[in-house]
Amino acid sequence: MGIELLAIGLLVAMFVIATIQPINMGALAFAGAFVLGSLIIGMKTNDIFDGFPSDLFLTLVAVTYLFAIAQINGTIDWLVECAVRLVRGRIGLIPWVMFLVAAVITGFGALGPAAVAILAPVALSFAVQYRIHPVMMGLMVIHGAQAGGFSPISIYGGITNQIVAKAGLPFAPTSLFLSSFFFNLAIAVLVFFIFGGAKVMRQNPASLGPLPELHPEGVSASIRGHGGTPAKPIREHAYGTAADTATGLRLNNERITTLIGLTALGIGALVFKFNVGLVAMTVAVALALLSPKTQKAAIDKVSWSTVLLIAGIITYVGVMEKAGTVDYVANGISSLGMPLLVALLLCFTGAIVSAFASSTALLGAIIPLAVPFLLQGHVSAVGVVAAIAISTTIVDTSPFSTNGALVVANAPDDRREQVLRQLLIYSALIAIIGPTVAWLVFVVPGLV
Repeated sequence: MGIELLAIGLLVAMFVIATIQPINMGALAFAGAFVLGSLIIGMKTNDIFDGFPSDLFLTLVAVTYLFAIAQINGTIDWLVECAVRLVRGRIGLIPWVMFLVAAVITGFGALGPAAVAILAPVALSFAVQYRIHPVMMGLMVIHGAQAGGFSPISIYGGITNQIVAKAGLPFAPTSLFLSSFFFNLAIAVLVFFIFGGAKVMRQNPASLGPLPELHPEGVSASIRGHGGTPAKPIREHAYGTAADTATGLRLNNERITTLIGLTALGIGALVFKFNVGLVAMTVAVALALLSPKTQKAAIDKVSWSTVLLIAGIITYVGVMEKAGTVDYVANGISSLGMPLLVALLLCFTGAIVSAFASSTALLGAIIPLAVPFLLQGHVSAVGVVAAIAISTTIVDTSPFSTNGALVVANAPDDRREQVLRQLLIYSALIAIIGPTVAWLVFVVPGLV
């Protein structure tokens, strides 16, 4: 077996092991980088670490740190409560509130599973209270999280844009973000009406009544290991007071400064083009200095497992590049002689594998494999990257993914099996239809 095939085999083995065993794939990737790079190829340590994504490492840590502060001090809960109160009496708009809030949260840099972990308990509670289909509510949250997931200051967007920029391909972060947003919005419209949205809109207006707890105990086990420490019930947060629980969350000084900080992050990264990681860390440190008690809990909630996952995968891909694997795959793809078919196969590969594995890890692995093919210029690189990115993430509705599992975990006990079954069917359909539509919309028109 050649080194190129061995490198691919190790990568496949990592995905399989991480899928069936509770082992972080990033740790497997670092071990694989050592075995492949040092023991087999004979690379020096410095050459292995040339592929370590230091910039992305800082972005991941800083953004999740900042988001943890916003979650702990109640800013995110306050935003959710305000959004829901705006539609008081209009039950049909509640699913769309969940979609938009999820998009805003991930658009500002939160991980998709973190956004779903926060909103799924709220959405499923409303689904029970107002007789809304739980699958529809869960899917609205997940697709909302994916809609904002490729903003220029988000985790997914950072991973994709950095790989594209490093490869010298056309750089279009805004186009990628808008493509993902409107694609997921279109899916959300279909989901809304397929799962009874028209009936919900005809329901008689009613007072929303007391808001459900934003972090029920039941979600804790579901997010353990994916976003740091498990979320606590709202009454146990550091900011929780009798006034908060009795009259709703109030906009206090701590939450105001957090909102200002999040705004500063958006302006600094998008308008002044400052490094996202450095700006996010600066804002997080400033907030921590203003409230030192929050800082300790926020550090514990940084998604270190995700940081390890991404850093390990990208480092291993760097070793694969030095081993000639990327060129090997590119030559194999080129030999097909059908650019449109190649792009479609890449989209299907991303969708099918991502349904059972980490989308975040897969983005860092599959896009580099497509770069040599894209450099040939037969199809629009911007369109193919958008199609691959969308295909890889829209299947996060699968119960085998963190997002889908969170929805199932928060479904009503008497409907959990039904929700699981319907999510499986939906995910299978979206894994087939989604890549095909993404290919038709973003790749076919860009054929050179």
